[in-house]
Amino acid sequence: LGGGAAMGAAGAGWGPAGLWVTLALAWSAAAAVAAEGPAEPCGADGWAQDAVPPGAAFAAAASYRGPGNNDTRSNKALPILLWWSGSLFPHFPGDTERIDCPRGSCLVTRSRRVAGHRRTKALIFYGTDFRAYEAPLPRLPHQTWALFHEESPMNNYVLSHSPGIRLFNYTATFRRESDYPLTLQWLPGTGYLRAPAVPLAEKDAWRRKGYGPVLYMQSHCDVPSDRDRYVRELMKYIQVDSYGKCLHNRELPSERLRDTSTATTEDSEFMTFIARYKFHLALENAICDDYMTEKLWRPMHLGAVPVYRGSPAVRDWMPNNLSIILIDDFDSPRELAQYLDFLDKNGEEYLKYLEYKNVDGIKNQFLLESLEKREWGVNDMTLPNYLNGFECFICDKENTRVREEQEHKKSRGKIPAPRPHIAQFKHMGCPMPTPGFGSVEDLSAGDSWKEMWLQDYWQSLDQGEALTAMIHRNESHQGRFWDYMHEIFLKRTRQH
Repeated sequence: LGGGAAMGAAGAGWGPAGLWVTLALAWSAAAAVAAEGPAEPCGADGWAQDAVPPGAAFAAAASYRGPGNNDTRSNKALPILLWWSGSLFPHFPGDTERIDCPRGSCLVTRSRRVAGHRRTKALIFYGTDFRAYEAPLPRLPHQTWALFHEESPMNNYVLSHSPGIRLFNYTATFRRESDYPLTLQWLPGTGYLRAPAVPLAEKDAWRRKGYGPVLYMQSHCDVPSDRDRYVRELMKYIQVDSYGKCLHNRELPSERLRDTSTATTEDSEFMTFIARYKFHLALENAICDDYMTEKLWRPMHLGAVPVYRGSPAVRDWMPNNLSIILIDDFDSPRELAQYLDFLDKNGEEYLKYLEYKNVDGIKNQFLLESLEKREWGVNDMTLPNYLNGFECFICDKENTRVREEQEHKKSRGKIPAPRPHIAQFKHMGCPMPTPGFGSVEDLSAGDSWKEMWLQDYWQSLDQGEALTAMIHRNESHQGRFWDYMHEIFLKRTRQH
C-alpha cells in the first residue's frame, strides 16, 4: 500500500474512519483547486550548489561509449544521477556506471553517500517505494527529483494529488501526459494482438461441457476499484467461472495451474486453458486514465473479449471500434449480463469483436504510431528497457540544464537562467476510489473497502501537503512531518 494506507492502518489517532468518509466529498472540491498547484514549485529558488566529495569510485566507474555519442568528458566532469530507489538500479553488479546517451553522458549510481554532492544533479525515485515521511530532506535546490512509477495508483495515492506529483520535476508514469510515458508497457506490439484465437466452434464445445461464458481470475481481492462487489452482482445473472481466491467457485484442472506463479506468467498450459473462454472479466485494481495492464491485453492476445473496467480513456488505445466491452456502458450488471448472453448465443455478432485479428484489422492510427515511436521494447532484447530509457532521458535533461547554467553565468545574467520543469497534476492525477457497485451512501458503516481506500486516498493528500510545507520551510526533522500532518487534519476537521 501507499504511505497513506500504512499510516491509516495505525492511525486510530487520526479520528474515526467514518469522519474520513464524511470529509471525502468535501475534500474532492478542495483537491480540484489544489490541482492547479502552487505558484512557485518546490526547489525553484535557484540551483545552489554545495560540495561533498563523491569518492574515487566515481572517477573509476565502468565506461561504455555508445554509438553516436561524442562526449569526451572524463567521469570526473559528468553529472551524477542517483537512483534513490536502489532496487531499480539497472546496472549490475556494480553500484556505479557511466552511461553514454544519445546527447551526452552521465554517471549513475545507487550509492546514497553522494546525495549532497554538487555534481549530483538528479535523484530518481520509484513511486511504489516513495514515502513522504521518509523523503531525503532538506531538499537541495540544485537537484531535480525524477519519478518512475509504472505501477497501479493504489501503490501510492500520494502521487495522485497535485501536492504529491508536483514534488517531482520529471515523470515516467502510465499516463500519456507524463514526460516519459509508459502507457503501453504491457503491449509488446501489434503481433501480440494479432495472435490467432481459439475457433468459436471449440469455445462452444467447452460451453456444452459446462464451462461458463465468462472467466474471472483474481486473487488480489481488496482493491480500490472494488471489482469483486461488481462481479458478485453480475454473477446473479450469468455464469461466471472464478478460479482465483476472489469469489472462488471453480477449481483449475491441475495443481500446477493453481500455482500463483504459473497464473501470473504467460505459461503455455495456463494460456491454453483460459483461451477457451469467450469473455474475460478485465477489471483493473484501480481506476485512472491510461492505466491498462495485462488484464486488458492478455485476453485480446488470446482472442477472448475483455469485459473491461479501468482506464476511462481505454478506447483511445483499442485496435478498432469494436474490440472490448466496457462495463460502464451498461446501466446495471443485469443489463451487461443480458448483452453477454446475446453474444454467447449469436456467434456472428461475437466474432465482430475479434475482427482486429484479421489482416489490416488494426485501424487505430494513434495506437500504431504510439507503438512505432516508443524507444523502448517489451520482451524485446533488441531495444532498451524503459528503465534505461528513462535514465538517459534524465541524463539528457540534466546535461542541457548544466549547459544553460554555464551560459547564464558567462553572460552575467544577460541569458536567463534555466527554469525548473515541474510535473503537473495530469502526470498522474487519479480520481477518488468509488464503489464497484452502488454508491458510498449505500455501503454499511463498517464496510472494509470504505474504511481502507477512502481513508488512504485523502490521507495521502495530507502527506503531500505536509512534505511540500517542510520543503518550502527548509525543514528536515522527520518528527516535524507528523506535526504537519496533525495540523492539516485539525484544520480540515474545523472547516468541515
